[in-house]
Amino acid sequence: MKLGTILLATKSTTGFAFQMLILVAFIILMYFLLVRPQKKKEKTVKAMRDAIRVGDEVITIGGICGKIVKTKDETLIIQVGADKLKFEVMRWAVSSVVSKSNRPAESTAKEDFDDDEEETSRKSAPRRLKKVSSDKEESSDDAKKSE
Repeated sequence: MKLGTILLATKSTTGFAFQMLILVAFIILMYFLLVRPQKKKEKTVKAMRDAIRVGDEVITIGGICGKIVKTKDETLIIQVGADKLKFEVMRWAVSSVVSKSNRPAESTAKEDFDDDEEETSRKSAPRRLKKVSSDKEESSDDAKKSE
């Protein structure tokens, strides 16, 4: 009888070990299917938000489209609409970057302020007309005389 009880005991321990093996395999499978891809996505979104620079066009999580005017540690100032309304949003509120600026990667607040001054001075200066060269004037005068 002792032999029968030993066989029953070994069968129950192997059954328990098999159940534990299935449970561990299920937990590992869930890690690779759910947790790992989510961490990878969070990492890319964090890199995108950290790479935002002045001049980038962004869309916020609220659906507001605008252009970055100034950046701070945790906030961004974006310019929106034809009236060029400026308001401050949190950096985490940026959903996506629509178009990147052509500026170098390193920018400081002083450079951003200088660019704002340049934009306003360019807007207020009138456009100048180009002069027509004298060769073109002579050819147009000759064309009028021949008519």
